[in-house]
Amino acid sequence: MNGGTYDCIVIGAGHNGLVCAAYLARAGKSVLVLEAAGQVGGAAVTREFTPGFKVSACAHLLHLMPADIVSELNLAGHGLKLASRGLSTTALRESQSPFTLDAAGLSAVSIRDAAGFQAYTAQMRKFAAVLMSALDAPPPRLGTNELKDKLSLLRLGWKLRKLGRRDMRELLRIGGMNVYDLLEEHFETAELKGALGLDATLGTNYGPRTPGTVLSLLYRMACEGAAHNEITAAQGGMGAVCEALAASARAAGAHIRVNATVSRIVVESDRATGVVLAGDEHIRARTIISSADPKSTLLGLLGTRHLDTGFVRSVRHLRGKGLTAKLHLALKELPAFRGVSTQQLRGRLLIAPSLDHIERAYNHSKYGEYSSEPVLEISVPSIDDATLAPTGSHVLSAIVQYAPYDLKGGWDAARQKFLDIAVRRIETFAPGLSTSVLASELVTPVDIERDFKISGGHWHHAEFAFDQFFMVRPVPGAAQYATPLPGLFLCGAGSHPGGGVTGLPGRNAARRIIGMN
Repeated sequence: MNGGTYDCIVIGAGHNGLVCAAYLARAGKSVLVLEAAGQVGGAAVTREFTPGFKVSACAHLLHLMPADIVSELNLAGHGLKLASRGLSTTALRESQSPFTLDAAGLSAVSIRDAAGFQAYTAQMRKFAAVLMSALDAPPPRLGTNELKDKLSLLRLGWKLRKLGRRDMRELLRIGGMNVYDLLEEHFETAELKGALGLDATLGTNYGPRTPGTVLSLLYRMACEGAAHNEITAAQGGMGAVCEALAASARAAGAHIRVNATVSRIVVESDRATGVVLAGDEHIRARTIISSADPKSTLLGLLGTRHLDTGFVRSVRHLRGKGLTAKLHLALKELPAFRGVSTQQLRGRLLIAPSLDHIERAYNHSKYGEYSSEPVLEISVPSIDDATLAPTGSHVLSAIVQYAPYDLKGGWDAARQKFLDIAVRRIETFAPGLSTSVLASELVTPVDIERDFKISGGHWHHAEFAFDQFFMVRPVPGAAQYATPLPGLFLCGAGSHPGGGVTGLPGRNAARRIIGMN
C-alpha cells in the first residue's frame, strides 16, 4: 500500500524528532513524522500512572532546552505554559536543617563554601559557555580539507584562547578529571559536594570518582546556561512541552501521525528511500531521519546487511545500558519534609549526603545490584500544577540511582523491594510519607526500553563518555548525523551533543540536512 511521498520522514515524535521536523518544515521541506505510540513525546511524555494522577514519565523539569529554541519555535504561542520558574535546588540532610544551593543558603552552613561557591560557579559557567559553542552545531570532521570543518575547529580554538592563559590551563587540567577530586578541591560541606556530584552523575553509568564526570557536569551546565540558568516546570508536565513542539511543527507544515509503527527502512540502489509501517504501508522520502536510538535504528530498522562489518561492530559495542529509575507516588496530602519550606518544596530536593555516599551507591551497580541507599532527585510538581492530581492530593516524582538494566535475578522479582527502599529513603527526610501513599510506580531501565523503545533503557541513548562524545558520538562514521547509508540520518539523544530535554540533536541534524541541499 502506497502512503505517499515526502521530502523528509522523521521516525519518532520525541522532543528531538519534533524539533528536527519543525526546523525542516520551516525550511520549506515536506515533512512526515511517524510515532509508534498513541501520543507525541516519546520518553518526555505526561501520562496517568494511577487514576487521577499524572506525571512526567522520565525527565520532570525543564531546564536544559536552550532559550533560543523555545523562542524560534514559538512554544509559548503554541500552548506551552510554565507552572513555575526560578525553582531552587535544596540539599536534604538527615541530622541538620536542609539548605538551598545559593549564597544565602550556603552562608548558614559555611561562610567559606558560600564564598567559594560563587567563584566556582562563575568559573564553571565560563567553561560551560565555551563548551556550548561546540554543542550548538554539527561537530566538525577530522582529517578533511573542507573549509567548514576547519572553520569549526578554528572557532572552538578561538573560544578557548579567549579564556586567557590561566583559565585555559585550568580547563585543560580539569576537563578529564573526576568530579570527586574537583569538588574536594573547592568545598568542605559534605552535602554540598554530594549535591554537585549528583548533578555530574545523574542519568549516567558513573560514580563521582569516574574519570570524565567533570565533562558531564560541564555539559549539563552548558545546556543550563543556554536556558538562562533557570529551572522551570511546564504546566501539564513534560508532555506539554512536546505538545507545543508538535503544534509548532504542524504550524510550519509538518504532518504527524501517531500509532504509526515503522517496521523497516527501505533501501533501494544503496540509498534510504522510504519506510514500511506495520500493516505494510510504504511511504517514500528522499531523506529519512531517525530520532530512535542508534542501535534500534541501524541494527533494527535498517539491518546490518546494508552496513560495513566494522561499522556494525562499533554500533554493537556502543555503551548504553541505563542505571536510572523513576519513582512516582500518588499522595493523599502534601508531603512534609523536615525543615523544608513551601518555597523549597516547589523546586528540586536532592538526597545525596556526600560524594562517598554516591560512590558507594554506584558500587552496587558494578555487580548487577541495585543501591541499598540510593541517591535521588525529588520533585513535587503538583504544588504549582493542579492538572496533575485531584484537589488536595499530590504527585511526588523522583529520579532514583542506581538501578542497573542488567539486574541479577531480573526486575520482576526485585521491583517492589527497590521501590520500598526508595520510599523508605525519602521517608527518612519526610516522616510519615508512606502513610500518605495511595499508589506507586517504579519505572526501571527495562521498562524504559519496553515502553519507549530505547535500547538498554538509557535516557541518553548512549553513555556520555569521551569516546562517545562530540565528533565521535555515537560512533565514527555517524557522528555528523549522516549515517554510512546515503539518505539516512540520526537526530536523537544518541547523536551529538547528547541526552537531556535539550532539542539540540534535533536542531543540529536539521541544520545539517538543510545545509546539504
